[in-house]
Amino acid sequence: MLRELRVENLLLIERAELELADGLNVLTGETGAGKTVLAQALDLLMGGTPRSRGGGLVRPGAQSAYVEGVFSVPQTLRTEIEQLLPESLREDGCGEELALARRLGADGRTRAFVGGRSAGAADLRDLGSRLISFYGQHEHRKLVLAAAQLQMLDAVCGPAHEQRLRGCAESFARTRELQSELQRLAELELAREQELGLLQHELAEIDEAAPDAAEHATLLATRERLRSVESLGEAAARALEAIAPESGEAAGAAHLLAAAAGALGGPAGIDAELDALAARARTLAIEAGDLAGASRAYVEGVNAEEGSLQSVEERLAGLERLLRKHGGTIEAVLEHGERARARAQELSGAERAQEQARAELEQEQSRLDGYVSELRQARRQAAVRLGEAVHEQLAALAMPDASFAIELSATEPRAGGADAVEFAIAPNPGVPAAPLRETASGGELSRVMLALASACEQAAAAPNAGAARSTLVFDEIDAGIGGHTARAVGERLQALARGRQLICITHLPQIASLAERHFTVSKDTVAGATLTTVTRLAERDVERELVRMLGAGEGDAGARKHARELRRAA
Repeated sequence: MLRELRVENLLLIERAELELADGLNVLTGETGAGKTVLAQALDLLMGGTPRSRGGGLVRPGAQSAYVEGVFSVPQTLRTEIEQLLPESLREDGCGEELALARRLGADGRTRAFVGGRSAGAADLRDLGSRLISFYGQHEHRKLVLAAAQLQMLDAVCGPAHEQRLRGCAESFARTRELQSELQRLAELELAREQELGLLQHELAEIDEAAPDAAEHATLLATRERLRSVESLGEAAARALEAIAPESGEAAGAAHLLAAAAGALGGPAGIDAELDALAARARTLAIEAGDLAGASRAYVEGVNAEEGSLQSVEERLAGLERLLRKHGGTIEAVLEHGERARARAQELSGAERAQEQARAELEQEQSRLDGYVSELRQARRQAAVRLGEAVHEQLAALAMPDASFAIELSATEPRAGGADAVEFAIAPNPGVPAAPLRETASGGELSRVMLALASACEQAAAAPNAGAARSTLVFDEIDAGIGGHTARAVGERLQALARGRQLICITHLPQIASLAERHFTVSKDTVAGATLTTVTRLAERDVERELVRMLGAGEGDAGARKHARELRRAA
């Protein structure tokens, strides 16, 4: 419920504060006094786009206009309102009151506030549309919008319908995601095959080469030795020739050392020092023999390895190609191989992913079709009930011969199902029903709006309906009517106001007399400046305002009597 409405520097209003009550609140005033300014204030509060370009809504001479509404939030709405709050406020939750505000600069820029914190106009729209239902002359277009008509029908389908709508929205969103994923996978198919082919080629090279860091180090050392195999062999051969020449023409070191050992060992046992020298000579002779044998084996081995350099070079060339391509070290090559293997497995699984996505899409599409079918069935049943209820309401609003029907037609599936709704009316007998946007006049449309609001209210008040009641605002819904019809409209408004809040901008005394709280809007010129003021009327002033609305002067006794009778009848 809207507890307080504050307006500053909006058009002709310098400052106005309205403390609103439960039940029916009315705003009256002379034509042109500025009653519609308050409707514009509420429109801004609900996130609406300023209908005047630039700063045209800002009072001349002011820097900005400001509108603020303080709402009491019923317990039944708090959970839903908390979900709609901006993230900056969501942790704090929603208390018993919530303030929405809008500031409009003279330059046309606007700022929105929720709970005293900066927010977006979309936040105001989400929250405001849940707290206020706005009906007015400038809102007539809403009744001819298919989406608005569908929302009205959905509102009377009960709490289970809300669950179906949420499920349908989730299923539709998931269906779109899966369709996008399948399209992405299809577009990547060619690139996938090309990448997979490259990865498989690289893996084949790495697997065939089977690189090993220890082997690589050994091969590098072997290559360096084999590249010097000739000089190594020559050195060993020369040494062998010096130690144990094969020609026999000259004695080698081994032979000479053996002769020296024999000479020193001749007089053995006489002199210990000479015996020691003989032992050393024998050791050197034995070592020379071993050295000769090792040298001979080395020469033979080197000669045998002379042809293996090519195979070592070929092995190293293969490894070095991998090093150049994949990081410069054996470790980098092996790491690249692991990454390539993992990516190849991922790409190989892409086809399975497509199959899985297709299967999931088929399953989700079936789920969506189920929600669409359930929504359609619930809407068809509700359309009959709502159509009959609106027909009854129209009869009470001096349109007894009018027929009203709600027509459903199939559309492409979307978040809210696959139904389009059209409200059709035949104001007079013998005339075929036609879409509301093509048939109803302004006054008729106003009454249809009230009939719909009343019928929806009845449905929301039904057992287990579960709908929380928002504030209803009617901006000159009584335009184009009078007499008994005006009284009937007033009675419907009064009935709607039982147990909830209504705000009605009216020019009819039959309606104004029914108010729980009455505000009047007046326009005065002071010091060359025109200002609009909003005043809450005390009970003694209500009769005077009703006399004015009846078109009579204050001294008209008949008008005063009529005004008193209207007030007593309320």
